[in-house]
Amino acid sequence: MNANEKAARDKKINHAIKILILIVLFVCFIFPFVLVVINVFKTKADITSDPLALVGAHGFTLANFPEAMRKMNFGRAFLNSAIITICSTVLTILFSSMTAFVIVRNKWKACGLLMGMMIASMVIPFQVLMIPMVSLYGGVLGILNHRATLIFMHVGFSLSMATFMFHGAINTNVPIALEEAATIDGCTRWQTFWKIVFPLLKSTIATVAIIDAMGFWNDYLLPSLVLGKKELYTIPIATQVFYGTYSTDIGLVMAALLLAMLPILILYVLLQRYIVEGVTSGAVK
Repeated sequence: MNANEKAARDKKINHAIKILILIVLFVCFIFPFVLVVINVFKTKADITSDPLALVGAHGFTLANFPEAMRKMNFGRAFLNSAIITICSTVLTILFSSMTAFVIVRNKWKACGLLMGMMIASMVIPFQVLMIPMVSLYGGVLGILNHRATLIFMHVGFSLSMATFMFHGAINTNVPIALEEAATIDGCTRWQTFWKIVFPLLKSTIATVAIIDAMGFWNDYLLPSLVLGKKELYTIPIATQVFYGTYSTDIGLVMAALLLAMLPILILYVLLQRYIVEGVTSGAVK
């Protein structure tokens, strides 16, 4: 066997090993989702007796969905989650893109300092801040139990990462010549941003939208600290109604989880083609 044949064989073996590793990782990641899907159409007894069976002994049932929606007040929880997620995501995109534009196009020392502080803030764990934050907003200011308060907190915690991503995208993908041409044509700085720069950030906007929307939609810890009234519960908090002290109806939990996953899965499918492009847009200049 010559050197070329040996190299070709080694390349095929390495490729096969990589494919095998990816298949194993895919199965590990997708297995919990498959488990939810196959068990949501079973009764509680069937799930307990054989959770891996495709069809339970009592057959196929849809009873878990209406019962789960009734118990968790799904309509109200869905509306709360939708309002909080949409408002937080839109405000994060608007504020972070404008902040990144100012930082990139102005060489002020304050801009560099602000960017450094934002990057430094990303390494601070939320658990370090949650007790002082709840004490301040609840005990001193008394503004907990409001959707607006939660939206404000979501935007604050997500702004640094989003600004960092927009900073890279503007610095790399938006030529300064376009802005200079717009200025010559009579555009103000405000018009230049909205008519020239912002439309060119479509990939980064989609990436920030899906990352933040998933985080806001699935967040349990922060809403549980801020929202104490039952009528303000988001979907992750509302699912706790199925967890009793002595028993848990797994079928209803599975139905609630699947209902909670569907909106964010649809959003991901719609925006997935922009994600890789948006993440790498600021990586190479």
